[in-house]
Amino acid sequence: MRTQSVLNLLVIDADQLYAERLVDLLDSYYDSINLGFLDDKEELLKSLRQPWDVLVFGQAYDMSFTDMVGIVQEQSIDLPMICLMSAETAPTAHNEDGLPSVMNGTMVKALRADQETAVVMAICLQHDNLRSRRQLKALHHVLSEAEQRANILIKNSKSAVAYLDQGIHIFANDPYLQLFGFESMNDIIGVPVIDLIAGGDNVKAFKQFLRQFDKGSREEVEFKFESLRKDGSTFEAKLQLAAATLDSEPVTQIIIQQNNSNSAEVAKRLAEAERKDSLTGINNRHGFEEQLMMVHQQAIDGVLTAGLMYVRLDNIGKIRSSLGLQGVDTTVKQVAYTLDELVPEGYVSRFSDTAFTILVENQTAAELEQLAEHIGSRISEMLIEVDKRTTSTTVSIGIVKIEKNTAEPKIVLERAMDAIAQIMTETSNKGGTYHLYDPSEHANSDDHALAESLVDAIANNRFELSFQAIYDINNDRSDFFEVYLRLPLADADNTVLTPQQFMAVAKAHQLLEKIDRWVLINACKKINDVRKIHPEARLLIQLTSASLVDKKLPNVASQLINAVGGAAGALTLQFNEQDIADHLTVAKSQFEALDQVGCQLGITNFGSSTKSVEIASVVQPDIVRLARSYVQDIDSADNLEAVKSLIVRTNAVKIDVLMPYIEEAATMSVAWSVGARYLQGYYLEEPSSTIKVASGT
Repeated sequence: MRTQSVLNLLVIDADQLYAERLVDLLDSYYDSINLGFLDDKEELLKSLRQPWDVLVFGQAYDMSFTDMVGIVQEQSIDLPMICLMSAETAPTAHNEDGLPSVMNGTMVKALRADQETAVVMAICLQHDNLRSRRQLKALHHVLSEAEQRANILIKNSKSAVAYLDQGIHIFANDPYLQLFGFESMNDIIGVPVIDLIAGGDNVKAFKQFLRQFDKGSREEVEFKFESLRKDGSTFEAKLQLAAATLDSEPVTQIIIQQNNSNSAEVAKRLAEAERKDSLTGINNRHGFEEQLMMVHQQAIDGVLTAGLMYVRLDNIGKIRSSLGLQGVDTTVKQVAYTLDELVPEGYVSRFSDTAFTILVENQTAAELEQLAEHIGSRISEMLIEVDKRTTSTTVSIGIVKIEKNTAEPKIVLERAMDAIAQIMTETSNKGGTYHLYDPSEHANSDDHALAESLVDAIANNRFELSFQAIYDINNDRSDFFEVYLRLPLADADNTVLTPQQFMAVAKAHQLLEKIDRWVLINACKKINDVRKIHPEARLLIQLTSASLVDKKLPNVASQLINAVGGAAGALTLQFNEQDIADHLTVAKSQFEALDQVGCQLGITNFGSSTKSVEIASVVQPDIVRLARSYVQDIDSADNLEAVKSLIVRTNAVKIDVLMPYIEEAATMSVAWSVGARYLQGYYLEEPSSTIKVASGT
């Protein structure tokens, strides 16, 4: 006896008798079949408000198969699709063996309409696959909720807990970081667990212990050893291993328990180190956050006013490439000492690897700006000696006033960081200046007005896309195009906004994912027409952090790649380096999933952190796009060496490099010699509203 089964079948075709014939043939496999039939775009948009299980596309009055795929994707619907063609046209969508060019769990392209057996089999199998996906989605939801509860408990636990992936740290809670002397989770990500074990015999025994656990052995889950802190001191400890998941990916959980005989000594060391940065000796982030809470409360009580300055080093990626970690550490220490000297009455802290915070009391906005200008000028004039070489740096400073009616400390800190982002936008990522956050410039009415424009642009296709060619040195061709997004405003000045001007508002109103989806769909529609004449043409599309963590993205990318011809490499998606660093575990999983569906991956603003190559090694992109700072002043010997060093290290892990912002002949002449595979910039070709493949490529 078969289970009760229902099929909701949507057919887009000019021949209703054919659709009814399919229903008759499918009747043997289902208890009930609900048929939807249409042949134009307007009816499709109405029909997609209902739930469907399989869509069969034959012929439509005013849309192609690619148009239909774009419409379904715009609605964010998981709907398997089957493309039908006549005996005459089907060969154009078949491979050299005469089989459909695309055949997977979400799309078959294309079957001959007159081969009804194959069509019926495809419908049944696609429907069965959809039911499995729906069941899997429900199970993932249950697992995700369980994992979320477990992670909340771990983050708030007093026990020292971390997660490992193949013996490498990918997460640690605060007690674990404090136990080993790390200031933030960014410091421990990528650190092998064996680096925290003292003594060769201990390390050898632990490797064997970990191998047995990875093989599935659960007879021994505890290991006693001498543990090694970041400062070189040691203590006796015991660790426990357990299988776990993080972001739905299998990991190993590690819990560290200290030997009680050393607990007093450990507590003393932790108390001493709790508020001090080990590299510079100034206050650390933990100490700053406590001080910010205290100052904020005093401001609320009307006892004082204060100012927060967020100071970020601008060219740390270049220093890392040219002088290594020693250069970075020396620069950070020199800047820390200078800040401590310049603001003796302020509370100066090292907030992260290459950022500092300063709290000063009872200063006006003008005085804060004057202090920021003095700090920036003094640091830019510094000559920093690193092993017989000299380097220099600049800082960008975000300033926020803390007064009686100011927002909570977390928001104050975010505003200081937003001020830095504003500097980067206004200076085209050069930095080297300061910006005072003015709440009146971020009024809700303005934000809501812009948000309404964004919603309207998504719904009514009011965004604009432009395409800039990228030259491939290896293949001597320029049929690779980066996609740029713009938002025209309906005002008297014909204003056109760039993503830097509207993405913050889009994020605040949860519109990032919808904007990314719009760009993907509409760019693929453009390239689909071009690939009919130039089948090697391909796209480079930048997406936001919302898509980086979107588990639906691989399926969306797969369907769009298949719709434009199914060739591997037709679509390359790139994400900002900082977004990847902030979501490293999720990014690794997302990159692997996208790679499996034939999508290539990239990192933009590459080289902007101290761990750029290490981050790239984790996620394994196909291409990285250099940050603007590497191309500026490239005619200087030090800058040129920094670029070459970064490219050599990147090529060594088998990742191609794109050198952008080539805007003059002098830069172009140097670009040939640095080892980058791809070149791009206004000197080569300006962005255009149409995709123009140069003749001969």
